Amino acid sequence: MTLKEWEKAFKALGQHLRLRIIALLAEQELCVCELEEILGITQPAISQHLRVLKEADLVWEEKVSQWVFYHLKKEKLTAILQGWLAYLDVPLAEKKEFTADYEKLQQLLENPKVACRPPRKRYK
Repeated sequence: MTLKEWEKAFKALGQHLRLRIIALLAEQELCVCELEEILGITQPAISQHLRVLKEADLVWEEKVSQWVFYHLKKEKLTAILQGWLAYLDVPLAEKKEFTADYEKLQQLLENPKVACRPPRKRYK
């Protein structure tokens, strides 16, 4: 995954109601009217949250007659979280998108300018 894809997923996960929707969908598929009843919020609000989750590829929908049922993509959520943890294990120096940050970190470690930071033992 790319950093942008993780950002989109984590933004989708970074809202209380969307986390509740995900927890509910992990239990079973639900339609908007059921989510509306359980969460006590309006249909447009539920639809907006589901749109964000769909754009992050965390849920999918299934049309049955006039109802649309939403399902959690558990495998996708697992892949996102495991992928992020694996990405964090890659040294910062090897991540192109963090080249400037890595260089600044190295400069700071070689020549500390922040007086409030005491010398620390580095753990890894």
